[in-house]
Amino acid sequence: MTRLLCEPLSAARAEELAPVFKAIGDPVRLRLLSLIACHAGGEACVCDLTGAFELSGPTISHHLKVLREAGLIEGSRRGTWIYYRVRPEALRLLADSLAPAVPA
Repeated sequence: MTRLLCEPLSAARAEELAPVFKAIGDPVRLRLLSLIACHAGGEACVCDLTGAFELSGPTISHHLKVLREAGLIEGSRRGTWIYYRVRPEALRLLADSLAPAVPA
């Protein structure tokens, strides 16, 4: 694991991490990620998320799509709703890339 604070990132690693950091660089998407992670049971229906914002449904869907394409969340359809959950391994990847070196 290349740690951003320990050694320079390779071009390939930077290309891999940049879309993930870009996805959470938007305040709405960062809030959505937090709402999903903190929701009871660790997953939230789109219907649970839309009321927290003064945004249209399609706008919320767009932000969820960006988070999903960045690999931060995954969803499963149940009836007419999609339920989203955070992918812990994606958050671990981000955390590990930012963690300082542990002294030996």
